[in-house]
Amino acid sequence: MKVDILLGLQWGDEGKGKVVDVLTPRYDVVARFQGGPNAGHTLEFEGQKYVLRSIPSGIFQGDKVNIIGNGVVLDPALFKAEAEALEASGHNLKERLHISKKAHLILPTHRILDAAYEAAKGDAKVGTTGKGIGPTYTDKVSRNGVRVGDILHDFDKKYAAAKARHEQILKSLNYEYDLTELEKAWLEGIDYLKQFKFVDSEHEINGLLSDGKSVLCEGAQGTMLDVDFGSYPFVTSSNTICAGACTGLGIAPNKIGEVYGIFKAYCTRVGAGPFPTELFDKTGDQICTLGHEFGSVTGRKRRCGWIDLVALKYAIMVDGVTKLIMMKSDVLDTFETIKACVAYKVNGEEIDYFPFDIEGVEPVYVELPGWQTDMTKMQSEDEFPEEFNAYLSFLEEQLGVPVKIVSVGPDRGQTIERYTEE
Repeated sequence: MKVDILLGLQWGDEGKGKVVDVLTPRYDVVARFQGGPNAGHTLEFEGQKYVLRSIPSGIFQGDKVNIIGNGVVLDPALFKAEAEALEASGHNLKERLHISKKAHLILPTHRILDAAYEAAKGDAKVGTTGKGIGPTYTDKVSRNGVRVGDILHDFDKKYAAAKARHEQILKSLNYEYDLTELEKAWLEGIDYLKQFKFVDSEHEINGLLSDGKSVLCEGAQGTMLDVDFGSYPFVTSSNTICAGACTGLGIAPNKIGEVYGIFKAYCTRVGAGPFPTELFDKTGDQICTLGHEFGSVTGRKRRCGWIDLVALKYAIMVDGVTKLIMMKSDVLDTFETIKACVAYKVNGEEIDYFPFDIEGVEPVYVELPGWQTDMTKMQSEDEFPEEFNAYLSFLEEQLGVPVKIVSVGPDRGQTIERYTEE
């Protein structure tokens, strides 16, 4: 049995949570392989809206196993709040949510360090969410991290040592802070975590595959925020690309089957960093308003722009995408003309590939007619207007990968599959 992978192809916020929830009925297991509580996946169904930060988006399908993999960084306090809110709405997590012993813990001092490092950068801020993600991954690669499995072995000693090391760094930065409330909530979160099943997730997932079970791997953020291949240094601290599923769950590359790549019909970005197609006019504001482009976790307004096919082709290449999923088609319903970036101008020269540095590149656009139809009322691809089909055909020709699924609204039911005759 193969593992299928679902990834964001832009700068995050593509709508991965909704798609995982839609695809979950076809799988036995849903596993999250990287990222932390800085990434929120929003799902809407049956008149309710849910925001998941660390818990896999398959949790709403009652008979599925959900796994938080070793590549994830977990904040016990935030996890407790998220899990208790879900349980209060009637979802039993403890029976079907498993947590990797090798997942690293975000400590209270990681959050303080995050704020201190960002403050020290001044105008060179990266735009971190302040959730302690970067410092936690830094400790991981420097072999100083505290992991979920450590809760079961000499935990107090390991936590005290990590805390002391962080406080020494904060002292050197002359950063003032109060850890009292953060630490209290965090320790309560540790006690809550103990109620869940800790697993060696690499053994569990490979064992499930050997038993013929199907697995869907869920990524956080987006390809263009990958620490190696994104718009560095304005990136996250983990590998958001397809290969991150191998290291973040312990699966071999030859176990990978379909790679679903999710993108919006336009582009957004949160925080600092280059964004070639960003719009600074009323069109950008209109997309933001219609798309409700505010962070599901941070509430921050997202920067908005036209779709960037140069970056999208790059993401498809490094991820090995086999099927595309387009989200938020309905946001562009009222536009007479839709633009798509097909090349960049760099120092007067036109290029069609994603370069080492995209700061200051000028987008080259083509214009397509808008569909000016209420897509939220569409029930099947047979109802798509001619202009919308033309937009999809243009994207497929440019990207070389079929657009298999189209989202025409926020609800679970507003998701239309194409090529169903296959």
